[in-house]
Amino acid sequence: MKLKHLVYCFFVGFLLVSCYTKKNVGLLQERKKMPTYEQGSYQLYKLRVNDELMIRVITTDKVLSDLFPSSSGSSANQVSYRVFEDGMVEFPFLEPVKLEGLTLEEAEQLVTEKMRSFVSDIQVRLALSTNTFCVIGAAGRGYFPIYKERLTIFQALALSGGISEGGDYSKVKIIRETDEGTKIISFDIRSKSIIDSEFYYVYPNDIIYVDVSKKKFWAINSYAGFLGVITSSITLLLTVWNLAK
Repeated sequence: MKLKHLVYCFFVGFLLVSCYTKKNVGLLQERKKMPTYEQGSYQLYKLRVNDELMIRVITTDKVLSDLFPSSSGSSANQVSYRVFEDGMVEFPFLEPVKLEGLTLEEAEQLVTEKMRSFVSDIQVRLALSTNTFCVIGAAGRGYFPIYKERLTIFQALALSGGISEGGDYSKVKIIRETDEGTKIISFDIRSKSIIDSEFYYVYPNDIIYVDVSKKKFWAINSYAGFLGVITSSITLLLTVWNLAK
């Protein structure tokens, strides 16, 4: 009778520590124990040092157009221009222009104005060639493109393959470069309140890190594995019991 009780207690205890529940991995939760995050407005990305820009020039002036290979539309001809330490960018035909701290739209307007002093019928389009984010930890690894404005954390993690079974949903971090320096923001991705918070959108050069759950050591990834561990554990208990008698 004591052996049955021992096996039963072991079985129940093993279930409690080895299974991931909906509370562990469910998204958009509104439970009382979930953290609540303040809402905020989306901020347009502002150019930073070491960003790489591609420029497209639209004009009837063939001489000026030929100075910018990217304007041909061919990926083989694309050239990028770096934002240097002093915030300046050096484009052909222009003196260095300070673009650090400007949005892409503001930078386009400034470069267009400067070029119109030479050619009146010109329009400039700028794009970030470094428009990527990085994922490390228990959610895949690699660099991924920000393929649209306002890419959400859910979409970003989906690109990397999602959070793995051993990932800790309550400990997701974003390492982000700001005007005040490198900032690490940590949040629980299960909380519904992250929508429209400072954690919700992914910006160029963000690094997303997902911590490993403490439960990973005990976690069972499949029913076959679960049954195998249970069978082996019961066999071990019976062996120890028989040797102790």
